Amino acid sequence: MSEQPKLVADVVVERLREWGVSRIFGYSGDGINGFMGALRRAGGDPELIQARHEENAALMAVGHAKYTGEVGVMTSTQGPGAVHLLNGLYDAKLDHVPVVAIVGQQETTVLGSEYQQEIDLQSLFKDVAAQFLQTALAPEQMPMLIDRAFRTALATRSPCVVVLPHDVQQEEAPSPEQKHGVVVTAPEWRRPHVVPREEDLRRAAEVLDAGERVALLVGQGVREAGDEVRAVAERLGAGVTTSLLGKPWWDESLPYSCGVMGHLGTSASAHLMGHCDTLLVVGSNDPWTEFYPAPGQARAVQVDLDGRHLGNRYPVEVGLTGDAADTLRALLPLLRQRGATAWRDKVEDQVRAWHDLAEQRSRLEARPLNPELVVRALSAHLPQDAMVSVDVGSVVYWYARHLRLPPGVPAHLSSTLASMGSGLPYGIAAKLSAPDRPVVALVGDGAMQMNGIAELITVAHRWRDWSDPRFVVLVLHNRELAEVTWEQRETEGDPRFDDSQSLPAFPYAGYAELLGLRGIRIDGPAAVEQAWTEALAADRPTVIEAVTDPDVPLLPPFPAGREKLDSFRRALAQEGPGGEHARDLLDRQAAQEERLSQG
Repeated sequence: MSEQPKLVADVVVERLREWGVSRIFGYSGDGINGFMGALRRAGGDPELIQARHEENAALMAVGHAKYTGEVGVMTSTQGPGAVHLLNGLYDAKLDHVPVVAIVGQQETTVLGSEYQQEIDLQSLFKDVAAQFLQTALAPEQMPMLIDRAFRTALATRSPCVVVLPHDVQQEEAPSPEQKHGVVVTAPEWRRPHVVPREEDLRRAAEVLDAGERVALLVGQGVREAGDEVRAVAERLGAGVTTSLLGKPWWDESLPYSCGVMGHLGTSASAHLMGHCDTLLVVGSNDPWTEFYPAPGQARAVQVDLDGRHLGNRYPVEVGLTGDAADTLRALLPLLRQRGATAWRDKVEDQVRAWHDLAEQRSRLEARPLNPELVVRALSAHLPQDAMVSVDVGSVVYWYARHLRLPPGVPAHLSSTLASMGSGLPYGIAAKLSAPDRPVVALVGDGAMQMNGIAELITVAHRWRDWSDPRFVVLVLHNRELAEVTWEQRETEGDPRFDDSQSLPAFPYAGYAELLGLRGIRIDGPAAVEQAWTEALAADRPTVIEAVTDPDVPLLPPFPAGREKLDSFRRALAQEGPGGEHARDLLDRQAAQEERLSQG
């Protein structure tokens, strides 16, 4: 038999391999079958990871990018497959993560004819892939389009899309040649070294040195700058709070670590931001502006690699465009060393008080089980080499407030888009990137019913290939879309609406057993510690189904939380006897917060 000629689809696969792509997340379809054939011919390099749905594949690609720092790659066919990628692409855009989508399309000869599954993909993706979106119309374009997509994704930390019509995939690959109308490129990009000007660093140091009560807000931009943040904080005598995305990259065991800021944050963080006179923001674009210092309260300096973020959330005097670690290293010698200060003492007092309050909250009696206790208990069991994924919902509050991550343990979630259903896809991506490390996924029952149940099939299909089989899924089973229920009470003053908030019963632990996994069901506090012990020692993936109380409040830290009490209470009063338990828990938590704020 004669040797099969190299096709454009084979060139795409080769180029992906040259960019270091080890796996692609996707789902097949006729519009991308030429690319599927090239992946088959490539013998698993890169590997195709089949999800149960294109949206989940897209979320896996985002998770891969977050856990590895590499470009996440997803693929789908045209039409419905392309539409399903949007959620993951927007997740990448809003959390500033580099991903590339290879999307199939009908033959170029039928475009514009209202053909089967024909969608104007340029219009579909033009917002989410605003940095780079192109359709391949000729074989000579293909290497250049892949190269530009990857370079743009890395340089702008954003999603990029290459649309690949079916007929172009199947054309013979041309030999690279220099001629008019053809651009020859190479798969090359290196991270730049970006440091602000000396005079700008000195101006920032002047502002920071003038402050008496300095606070640091750090985000995901400090991923490789933990030591530098600590050195600057200790020199300034500052307290440190984090955005939700910044939590994994900062050591929360430090005595001046105030935890996460914002609606789902801590009382220590609220005190820090409410009483500081100087604010240094590093690598954060956190949107919870009502939890920042009041405008005019604090002078501010901000460090961000993306200059578009400077002053985006708070008025700053000095904006420094630069890499967090490099910029803080350059800034440190310009700052004066401070001794012990009353401000730092007060910050550390607030941190201790918050830890006491968090412990008290986790011990509040609930029906049948307090979800705060379940997540808090994980801190003592989490392996030092674990990886954590967190879905969206009330579980994020408990993660932000209670889970202590060992240094070096990454944790990721869909933060800015806040897309339910990301926990299992993220966890699977994490496990595939490091199959020798245990993974813990924290998920609510709403997200499990949305798509987590389906992706447990993927876990059951793949776990025997993992050198460490531990993949633990905690499902908070309260039969309620609890976060939205509390939002309805808080923002609208409306009572719980059963038709929208109640979830069907489902046997999560039993379903895990049906798939050949381990299932553990707990419905009381006495079983919590043993459940974590058994799950993290199991010889296979495990689902912990924790039957928890949906009435445990999602009360923001005071003083913001104090302002919400009237709305909460007005809503619960309308619920009659059914709201009495939630009202009791709310009043007890509010009393705890009040005592702390007055102390």
